[in-house]
Amino acid sequence: MHNPGIDIRDIVFKRIKDKEVTAQITVERDGIIAGSKNARKKLEELAVNIDFLAEDGQEVCKGETIAKFKGNPRQITTAEDVVMGNLTKPSGIATASRKATELAAGKIRVVSGAWKKMPLEIKQVVRDAIKVGGVSIRIADTPFVYLDKNYVRIFGGIKAALEAASQLPERLKAIQLRGETGDIRWEAKEAVAGGAHILMVDTGNVEDAIETIETLKTMGIREGKQVAFAGGVKIPDIPKYAELGIDILDIGTQIIDAPLLDMKMDVISS
Repeated sequence: MHNPGIDIRDIVFKRIKDKEVTAQITVERDGIIAGSKNARKKLEELAVNIDFLAEDGQEVCKGETIAKFKGNPRQITTAEDVVMGNLTKPSGIATASRKATELAAGKIRVVSGAWKKMPLEIKQVVRDAIKVGGVSIRIADTPFVYLDKNYVRIFGGIKAALEAASQLPERLKAIQLRGETGDIRWEAKEAVAGGAHILMVDTGNVEDAIETIETLKTMGIREGKQVAFAGGVKIPDIPKYAELGIDILDIGTQIIDAPLLDMKMDVISS
């Protein structure tokens, strides 16, 4: 009877346990590599000899070899189990992130804050992959306070929430507008009166963002505020949003749930 504490590979490879095997990993489509640091750590833990491994941020083409390493049969077959997962998903996210960055062409800031909803165990991996592709993980690079719908609900309104945040004068104030306390134009005016710097229109209706921009123009303060938009934003539509004058786009699903950058590992010599 098989002992569950024993790896069956130790039995299968018993007669050739010291044989040197060379393996390589190739990509199945064009993309951007991410997760390389974690993959290298796993390979080092397995004590394989790494000939080369593509670095984070490296552009790769379909069929390109991104890693080559040597080890005994158990090391190589274990590598396929533990290394690929550290590359495929992060690289898929980084590839989508890079596409978004390219389409933005410096005309609009693209962020992806959906990493916050990921399990703690993979949060950092997802954050790193987003950044590798060139997308920011925060709505602003400088210190800020983000007041979402729940803060607004707790305080009973936009103005009260911003008044509470005024205790942190050194931080930018970003507030989520959803048309819950009034129409979007009224909420925009409330946000401005409360000292908000970034107005996040999180309704999924781009017309709300346009109305917010028009409200700021009418008030004569468009240049001093930033308008962000979120809710079902798709990567191919980024140029359209930039043309509308939106300053910041928050893209969630299309980056976080991007398909894997498919890869395969093959033994090439033994």
